[in-house]
Formats: sequence, structure tokens, C-alpha cells
Amino acid sequence: MATAVRTEITDRVAVLTLSNPERRNAMNLDLSGKLADAVRTVTADDAVGAVVVTGEDPAFCAGGDLGELAKADPATLLDVYAGFLAIAECPLPTIAAVNGAAVGAGLNLALACDLRLAGPRARFDARFLPLGLHPGGGYTWMAQRVLGPQGAAALTLFGDVLDAQEAARIGLVYRAVDDVVAAAVELAARAAAAPPDLVRTTKSTLRLTAGMDTQAEAVEVEVRAQAASVNSDEFQQRLAALQAKISSSARGQKG
Repeated sequence: MATAVRTEITDRVAVLTLSNPERRNAMNLDLSGKLADAVRTVTADDAVGAVVVTGEDPAFCAGGDLGELAKADPATLLDVYAGFLAIAECPLPTIAAVNGAAVGAGLNLALACDLRLAGPRARFDARFLPLGLHPGGGYTWMAQRVLGPQGAAALTLFGDVLDAQEAARIGLVYRAVDDVVAAAVELAARAAAAPPDLVRTTKSTLRLTAGMDTQAEAVEVEVRAQAASVNSDEFQQRLAALQAKISSSARGQKG
């Protein structure tokens, strides 16, 4: 069966579903290229304000295509990485709806998202070293950023495999839920409902300030961005609507 990345848009949320059913959505070159294309397409679509990534049941993404990896040079590996790097670089808020196994490259894809939710069948398995394979695609940086040095070592060096509840306990995922795609869409829709330029700027600021050493540095970045937002039409309109609502509520209480 052919690989595909299906796109569905609901409440300004684009749900990208990996489909490589014969290989449990393994990230081969074809699927990686299609994912990168899908990310570029939805990012350029004014009707989309956030992105959810998931896999065709029962897996999220069962790793890279080992047949392709066995013959890969650095240029080919970069092509394999293209899909989850497109997610990592996406200016829109991104959520991984991990509905099943996230192995190797699939774990990379989940880590590349801003936030991860885990369904009941989710399983997180680095599995690089048991295959004799060095991690790639920025995995070591992402894993340490999310889990810290000890958590990253547990998954990467010591082969710890996590289910949904344990992943939530140690902070690999934000929450374990029953209906992971529905929960991801509901959460993503909150971001998608905010002013689009403001959302992109705020995501950019979060990334920038994450690498800063002091609060004072963050204040210098935020004060310029917040001042610009105060003068935006979106803020003025939403402020007026909120003030009208408060005024109406106050009149109702007096009556």
C-alpha cells in the first residue's frame, strides 16, 4: 500500500495523519517528504492556526525504514529527517497525538512537537543502541531538553521503554488521555482561536527565552513584543468586547 499523509482541518486545526500501514507508519523517504510537504502547505494556509500530528492506528510511527537506513549517507539521512524537522521548525503550535508506538524516528517526531499527548496504547522507545544505530535528527538535544540528562540517558543508553502513564509521570508527555486525537484537537483549537500573528510571535518568544540565562533578558524581549500587541487591532477589539461584557454583567447584577 502507498504511503500518505492525510490532512483534515477542524476548528482551524490541521490534523496530519501518517499512513504507511504495511510498516506501522515507519518514516521512509517517501513518507518523510510527504510530511514535510504537508507541513509547508498547512503553514501557508490562513485557515490553519495549529497542527496535530498522529499516525494511522494502531501505531504512531514505528521508526525509520531500516532498509533505507542500511544504505544511507549523510545527505540521505537529512532527507529522512525532513519530516520531523519540518514539524520542529513549524511556526504554528504543534501537538503530537501519540496513539501507539513511537519508536526511534517516531520518538523524534513526537519530541519535535511543542506538546505531546499519549493515548492508552502509546509506547515510547528510543531503540537506537539495540539496533547498533547512533541517534540522529537532533534526538539527543530534544530528549535532554524535554527530560533532562538523566531521563534522556534512561531512554537512550539504558533502553527504558515507557507507556502512556509513565511518560506523563516523567514529563515526556503533557497528559495521558483516552481519545488522544480528539483531546489534541480540542487543545490545539485554543491556540488556533488566538490572533494568528500573536500566536506565531509568542511561540518564537518561548523558544528564544528558553535559552536565556536571566529574567531580565526575557523582559527585554517581551516588552517590545507586548507593546506591539497592545497597539494591535486584535487586542483593541477583544478588549472592547471584554469591557462590554463586564459592563453588561455589572448592570445585570444591579438590576
